[in-house]
Amino acid sequence: MRRRVGRQLGHQQRGRAGREGDSCVEVAACPTTVHIRDSKVHEGPQLALAPTAWTRFVGYAVQS
Repeated sequence: MRRRVGRQLGHQQRGRAGREGDSCVEVAACPTTVHIRDSKVHEGPQLALAPTAWTRFVGYAVQS
């Protein structure tokens, strides 16, 4: 059984990436998990991270 949590989480697109603005992700922050998905494939797979892991990733991405 496939869960459809994306619609319930309220993902938000925070910016554009890529030359055409077509390489975006959407993020939904919950108290214990940060959910990330492709902005073009709402029903596709999602990545779920602990908030501390998300914070470390964003810090790394900003420096790159």
